[in-house]
Amino acid sequence: MPKSSPCASPWPSLWLASLVVLVVQSVLSSSYSSPSSYQRPAAGGKRPGFMGRTLVLLDVNTRSPIRVLNDNFLSLQLDPSIIKDGWLDFLSSKRLVTLARGLAPAFLRFGGKRTDFLQFNNQKNLAKFRGPGPDYYLKNYEDDIVRSDIALDKQKGCKVAHHPDIMLELQREKAATTQLVLLKEQLSNIYSNITITARSLDKLYNFADCTGLHLILGLNALHRNPDNSWNTSSTLSLLKYGAGKKYNISWELGNEPNAYRSMVGRSVNSTQLAEDYAKLRTLLQSVRYYHRAHLFGPNAGRPRKNAILLLDGYYMDGRVNKAEDFLKTRLLDTLTEQITKVAKVVNTHTPGKKVWLGGLGPAWTGGINNLSDTYAASFLWMNALGVAAVQGIDVVLRHSFFDYGYTHLVDQQFNPLPDYWFSLVFKRLVGPRVLAVRVAGLQRKPQPGRVIRDKLRIYAHCTSFDNHNYVRGSITIYIINLHRSRKKIKLAGTLRNKTVHQYLLQPHGKDGLRARHVELNGEKLLIQDNETFPELKPKILRAGRTIAMPPMTIGFYVIKNINAYACRR
Repeated sequence: MPKSSPCASPWPSLWLASLVVLVVQSVLSSSYSSPSSYQRPAAGGKRPGFMGRTLVLLDVNTRSPIRVLNDNFLSLQLDPSIIKDGWLDFLSSKRLVTLARGLAPAFLRFGGKRTDFLQFNNQKNLAKFRGPGPDYYLKNYEDDIVRSDIALDKQKGCKVAHHPDIMLELQREKAATTQLVLLKEQLSNIYSNITITARSLDKLYNFADCTGLHLILGLNALHRNPDNSWNTSSTLSLLKYGAGKKYNISWELGNEPNAYRSMVGRSVNSTQLAEDYAKLRTLLQSVRYYHRAHLFGPNAGRPRKNAILLLDGYYMDGRVNKAEDFLKTRLLDTLTEQITKVAKVVNTHTPGKKVWLGGLGPAWTGGINNLSDTYAASFLWMNALGVAAVQGIDVVLRHSFFDYGYTHLVDQQFNPLPDYWFSLVFKRLVGPRVLAVRVAGLQRKPQPGRVIRDKLRIYAHCTSFDNHNYVRGSITIYIINLHRSRKKIKLAGTLRNKTVHQYLLQPHGKDGLRARHVELNGEKLLIQDNETFPELKPKILRAGRTIAMPPMTIGFYVIKNINAYACRR
C-alpha cells in the first residue's frame, strides 16, 4: 500500500485518491444521533401519496462545526490529454478565463492517467510535436496558433486571447479526430507519450495565474532507469525552467501507481514510491525557488488486496444508461466502504493527514453524450460534494474543467454545462465549515430486510465568508430531492422564523432531466458575454414559510440573521 511522503512541507503531505462515487453515509457530531441526510422509511405498505404529504422538520447544530474543510474544497482538474487534442492552446480564451475565475479560489490539478507519459522539452515552438495532419491544418491551423502565441507574448501580465471562429472550428475538427485516439487508449489502457514544451507550460501557468487557481503539476513517475529507480532528468529540467520563470507551482509524483503493471508491465511498490518522493523532495530543495514548494501524494485507485485504492470515474460497469439512473439511490450510495477504508488506513499510518479526492466526474471514458453533460448528472455531483464534506474530505478535484468528452464543466463551444452552474452557486454560497443536520418527519417502521435509502438529502454549511451579501453567522443548506413528488420542509429549532433566501436550480426547457441548461428561480442562467456572469438573485421566503422542494430538483437555502456561533469566527 502506498505510503505518504516522509518529507516535510509547509502543507501536510496528502493522499490524493481517485474516486468513483463519493456518496457516503453522513457522519454527525455526538450532539446529534440522526444522520445528516434524511433517512426515508421504506415505501412498502404506505398509501399512495403518503410521502408526498410528509412534512419534514429540519434543524441544524449552530454551536460548532463537525468538519472544517480546505477553503479550496471544490477544485478543478485538467487532463494532460489537453496537450494532445490541442485545446491547451485555447486556455487563454477570454471566455474560458472568465468561467474559471468564477470557480476561484481553487486548486487546478494537471494530472490523470497520462501524467506518467509526459516528457518535458525546454523549447518554445515545436510544430513537429503537434503531429501530422491535413494540409489545411498545417497551413491555417498551425499558422493561426503561432500568430496567437506572438500576440500573447506582446501582452504583459495576464495574457488573454480572442480566437477567430474559423480557428475554433478547425480546432473542434482536429479535437474530434484526436478524441477517437484518446478514447481507444483509455479503453485499451495503453497510452502514448506526450511532450509538454516550455510553451505548453507557459500557457498552462498563464491560465492558472489569470484565473486565481493554484497549479498542482503531476510529474512522470514511470520515467525509470534500468534498475527501476526513478529517472529525474526530465523533472529537473522542468523545475529549473519553472523556477526561472518564477512559476508558483505545487507538485505531485505519478498517477495511480497501482495500475502501472497493467499499463506498462512493471510495478512500483510502496517502498520504492516512498524513495521516489524523498528524491523529489531533495530535487525541490536543490532548486532554490522550490525549496519550500508543496508536495502532494501519493494517489491511488481501485481497491485490491492490501492496497486502499479507488476507482477512476463513475459507474465503470455501465449502469448509467438513461437520465433517471442518476437518481437511483443504490448508485448514489456506491463505494461507502471504500472511503471508510481509506480513512482508516490514513488514520492508522499517518494520523492528521488530509484526504483529497481527485479525478471526480460523472462517467467513465469521457462520459456519455446527452447524459453525463445534462441536468441529471448534477444530482450525482452535488451529492458527492455533500457526502465528501460530511466525511471530512479536504478537497474534491473535479475532472474536468474543460476537455474532450462529456464529463467536463464547460463544453467545446465554451458554454457552461449544468454542473458548472451548480458548482458556481456552491462556490458563492457554501463555506468550508460543515454543520450537523437533524431531520424529523412522519415515519413508519421499515419492513424486515428492506434497505432504507435516502431520497431527500440535506447538507448544511456556514455560508461562505467571501459572499459579502451575507454577514458572518449565516447558514447555507442545500437539499437534493430525488422523489418524484414535491417535499415540504419546515425549519425548526434554531432555524424557526428566520428569513430564507432560496436559490432553486431546475432544468430549463422541455428536455427535463436531459436539459443542458439550468434556470435559477425560474430564470435561465447564461453567461451574458465573454466577461459577465448573470446575477444570481435569490427568491426571498418570508420568515416561518415552509420550503416546498419540487420533484427531482436541487436547491440552496441561505438562513439569514441567525447569527450562528459556529459561523461567526
